[in-house]
Amino acid sequence: MPSALRLSAAIATYGHTKALKDKQIDPAGCELDFVEIEPIIAAFRRMIRSLEFDVCELAPTTYLAAREAGIPITALPVFLMRRFHHGDMVCRPGSGISSPKDLEGRKVGVRAYTVSTGVWARGILQHEYGVDPDSITWVVDDEEHVASYRLPPNVVKTEPGQSIAGLFHEGGIDAALTGPAGIGRSGAPAAGWAIAGAGFDEARKQSADFYPLFPDAAVIEADWYRRTGIYPIHGLVVVKTEILDGSPWLAQSLVAAFTESKQGFLNSLRAGIDDAKEFASYSSLRKIVGDDPLPYGSGPNQKSIEALIDYSADQHIIAKRHDAEELFAL
Repeated sequence: MPSALRLSAAIATYGHTKALKDKQIDPAGCELDFVEIEPIIAAFRRMIRSLEFDVCELAPTTYLAAREAGIPITALPVFLMRRFHHGDMVCRPGSGISSPKDLEGRKVGVRAYTVSTGVWARGILQHEYGVDPDSITWVVDDEEHVASYRLPPNVVKTEPGQSIAGLFHEGGIDAALTGPAGIGRSGAPAAGWAIAGAGFDEARKQSADFYPLFPDAAVIEADWYRRTGIYPIHGLVVVKTEILDGSPWLAQSLVAAFTESKQGFLNSLRAGIDDAKEFASYSSLRKIVGDDPLPYGSGPNQKSIEALIDYSADQHIIAKRHDAEELFAL
């Protein structure tokens, strides 16, 4: 193996990445210089538009759109965030929406069309409930990370100074995604962007401002997983393709390091030791998906990867249904 590579990296601090970021673990043959970016979503745009980092966390649908656009990055099968999405869909009081099919012909808010939560939500609506996503007008108030991406005709942008949160409360849209993917924030991701209303879990709590499309979302999500085996993937890890091409051993080294870093977090979950902000979320997910709520590798995630590819093709984000092995270094 050649002398150690020194690589810049933009990865959020989670319970399962902390050991790697604290240098308790070092990937064989390389040293990672971590760049702190808050929120990490801001790093996605910087990576896609200027290849600013050697290694970067990235939304999976952003990755698919980037590959479609010819951006020279390659993913590792390291999935840094997992969650379900039935509970992310909410409706405005007085909208008259009582079932998923009622969304057809309506205006629905999402931060950006290619945001992963939106893709998963539209896929669920289409494949589980027969909703035609193209019959919905999707209202967005942020840019797509991939600047060259051309929005489908049923996607409209808010006027300058407007936000989907404001439109939702004023009655300009009938339904929306919650949290960072929707009405829980405003504007592009930047320092202090955080959450105007609530985070992923907080956004699911009942509010006078909205009601859930699926009141029993947690039960439905568990049933959906048991029936389909689909466990939605979110942040993955990408590396500049030229670096992987020049150091063929690097992909395995990085995957091994991320896997080792995750082990301490899994041990805490098993022992019931609440020492990370993600403890409650992944403890709950373990009850549905099993002992490891953060499975890495293409094989264990094949159904989820294939579903995301299918949903992205259905929704005009990619033109071709890629084989999963085309997309990952391992």
